[in-house]
Amino acid sequence: MHVSFQHRRQRLLAQLGDAIAILPTAPEVIRNADAHYPYRGDSHFLYLTGFAEPEAVLVLDGKAGKALLFCRDKNPDSEIWDGFRYGPAAAAEAFGFDEAYSIGELDQRLPPLLANHAALYWAVGRDKGWDARITGYLQQARQQARVGKDAPQQYGDLLALIDEMRLIKDEREIAVLQQAGRISAEGHVRAMQACRPGMMEYQIEAELLYHFVRHGARQPAYESIVAGGVNACTLHYAANNARLNDGDLLLIDAGCEFNGYAGDITRTFPVNGRFSGAQRDVYEVVLAAQLAAIAAVQPGARLDAPADAALQVLVQGMLDLKLLAGSVAGVIESGDYRRFYMHGIGHFIGLDVHDVGARRPGGQWRSFQSGMCTTIEPGLYIRPDDRVPVAFHNIGIRIEDNVLVTDDGHQVYTDDVPKRIDDIEALMQPH
Repeated sequence: MHVSFQHRRQRLLAQLGDAIAILPTAPEVIRNADAHYPYRGDSHFLYLTGFAEPEAVLVLDGKAGKALLFCRDKNPDSEIWDGFRYGPAAAAEAFGFDEAYSIGELDQRLPPLLANHAALYWAVGRDKGWDARITGYLQQARQQARVGKDAPQQYGDLLALIDEMRLIKDEREIAVLQQAGRISAEGHVRAMQACRPGMMEYQIEAELLYHFVRHGARQPAYESIVAGGVNACTLHYAANNARLNDGDLLLIDAGCEFNGYAGDITRTFPVNGRFSGAQRDVYEVVLAAQLAAIAAVQPGARLDAPADAALQVLVQGMLDLKLLAGSVAGVIESGDYRRFYMHGIGHFIGLDVHDVGARRPGGQWRSFQSGMCTTIEPGLYIRPDDRVPVAFHNIGIRIEDNVLVTDDGHQVYTDDVPKRIDDIEALMQPH
């Protein structure tokens, strides 16, 4: 289990050279009274360790070439209440750490560990508490100068190094992402089949969550958007408490988290199972834009290529539907299209649903590489407006899939849920 995590740590250790790095996992968070939110470790920490318990810190010693874990001790009394703990010895064995210690020893052991390292890396500026704590360790390390030990003189952002590593998914990550995509897609299919006029948005959300949990994905990757009618024109709508009306569209943006990795799918379909003429016209524009954008996901292509491809199709569609007037070039230059399409084409996806990685390092667009995973999600959102034909009012449509960049092109690994009109209508008919 721990081989891939060891490999990642070794890659990072090689980058550190004579430096040392400190990376804590996420803290537990109180929801109310003495109840906690479901615990989820820090994504960078999980990427390097696979260790999912709270109260843990990873130390990477570049000079010694070692990975050290500080974690909770075994505690039979606590385990009666809260479940299994590895403890340092078992954690070292199970996850391949060179050394492991009690988290209670961290403050004592860290200052000496910093000695005679050229640089110190941590998540600079991310957590004021940890910034202060590490400053304290540095002050203690500087006091060792009188015995001939030097404290680090240079400092760096550890997350920037890990972000670059996380951009390219390895085989294990791809397999887990594909499983998250399959479960998410099946949940969307279930929601489509269950949908009927008069249901509540939260009842459809329940269908999604049921399927996720039943297949081992106990948490959604983000708060599900189940938006009927005009609610679909609110991009991050999350109330999910309105009634679904006959003749309206339903936009669902939802995905599960499976073994730490996210799925992220959006589908838009008619509540009654049949698209109206105006709904069909707008939907076909968005679908054509999505297919054009997906086709632009190729190794070596710039990351902005899908956005450019989608925008051309969307703007031409807006002109054809009389939502806007002018030329494609003129509308793009003026930005008038933002009345109906106001977001980007997508984002990286992985351990975080909006995954890490600079899109324009040094101010220049990055190119797609095999192993990257991205979402592609164009949309059109048409609120009531005197300048807009009434038939289009309150139509909000987004179509989103997860796309893996391969050596020779791409793979849409969330296409198990239909998105062509005929396929959607066929799926939604009573059987």
